[in-house]
This record gives sequence, C-alpha cells and structure tokens, in this order.
Amino acid sequence: MGDSKPIVSVITPTYNSEQFIAETIESVQAQTFSEWEMNIVDDCSTDRTAEIVKSYAEKDARIHLTVLDKNQGSAITRNTAMDQSKGRYIAFLDSDDLWLPEKLEKQLAFMRDNGVAFSFTQYVRMNEDGTDTGAISTAPATVTYEDLMKRCVIGCLTVMLDRERIGERRMVNIRTRQDYAFWLEITRNGHFAYGLSEVLARYRLVGNSISSNKWKAAKRNWYVFREVEQQTLPKTLYYFSHYVTRSLRDLLKWNAKK
Repeated sequence: MGDSKPIVSVITPTYNSEQFIAETIESVQAQTFSEWEMNIVDDCSTDRTAEIVKSYAEKDARIHLTVLDKNQGSAITRNTAMDQSKGRYIAFLDSDDLWLPEKLEKQLAFMRDNGVAFSFTQYVRMNEDGTDTGAISTAPATVTYEDLMKRCVIGCLTVMLDRERIGERRMVNIRTRQDYAFWLEITRNGHFAYGLSEVLARYRLVGNSISSNKWKAAKRNWYVFREVEQQTLPKTLYYFSHYVTRSLRDLLKWNAKK
C-alpha cells in the first residue's frame, strides 16, 4: 500500500534512541492492520538513530524520516510529524515503546463501531531490557476533562485520534507534559476520551523512571495547571492535591511489587 493513502498515521518522535528504535519500528510493521504510515521525526540525535531509521525507510515505503537541524523537544517533533500526516487517524508511539500486533486493528474497530473520536488502551510496563514488570495501567471506560485534571490515566503510546472529529490540533510547545496538555485541550473542547480495556502496548521504563524525578514531575504538572490551563490558585491546589495523593499511592504500590 506504499502509494495509497494511509488510514492511520503513526507519530514517533525520537532522540538518541539507537538502542530501541528498531524494535519500535518492527512492532508497527508487525501490525495485523497494514494501512498505516509511520512518521518518525528525529530531534537532532547524536547517535545512529537516524541511520537506523533510514535503513528501514529504504525498505518500507510506509516509513518516513525527518531529521531536525537542531534539538527542539517532543512537542515540536510530534507536531512536525502531525503536519506531515496523511491519515484520518493519528496514533502516538514513542521511540522506546512497543505495540502488540493487534493494537491498530482492535483500536480502530473500537473507534469506528462506537463513533469515538479519542481513544486509548491499557498498557503494561516493561523494564529497560524488555522484560515485563506485570504492572498494568488500566483504561477507564470514559475520561472527562475534570477526570484528567485530577489524574492523567492516558498513556501517550496508546492514544488514537480521529482528526475529522477533533480537528487539526497541535501540542503546546512546552518541553515536557505536552501530551498531557494535549489531552486536556481535546477534552476541554467537548470530547470524552474512551478507554479500550485491553493491554495493547508495552511502555519501557528507562533509568528507573517510575520512581525517579518525582519532584520535577510535580512541578511540571503544576505548570500545566497554572500556565497552560490557567486555573485559579484555589483550583490548582485542588487538582494538585489529587495528583500528589495518587502519585504517592502509585509509588507505594510499585515499591510493594519490587
């Protein structure tokens, strides 16, 4: 289907991902649904990432590589990939994460059968070496703006959007949490997020990321509440308290399994 218009455009930002990018690409190539394109935007990597992606693109016309001339962050790389996308649906997959083979087929059927514009699925966390941790992130049946302000339950690697329904939106240009801000914008504008209760993706924990940099993550969420969503101080404190409480619960649960 190299010359036909894809139905799903896969959005993949990458930076110094030579260790994982081949496996990520191959998880897309292994999809039971084949009418996709994969738009990979390299954020000026200093390793062999672009070279590896190019080798796959030369053999598979569905894979497209763009290399930025300077490092600009995940928001710009994802937005660049979205600007280039031709599919009605867009799906997000970072360069160290993986999809299970039926991810696109099952999620697309779920969206079409139920008239859904914004969907996400469950995913399982894996260690850096690819071994499963057994920790599964669930997917509530429906998620509203208010729900998301209290807790982000949506994994970026599982999201699929119908662009004809949500419009041509782009991520706000912040260095981190731009995906969370994107989900908030979409739900704030009247679209619920609908969860597919099945594990269809694998999220890689790199550098013990589940328990590290909690203070930085907290500050980033505060910034989204105050500066991006422009909540009042009382409202920000209300939502932030939910975030902190849930984060502590998740951390205790994770440590109990170790």
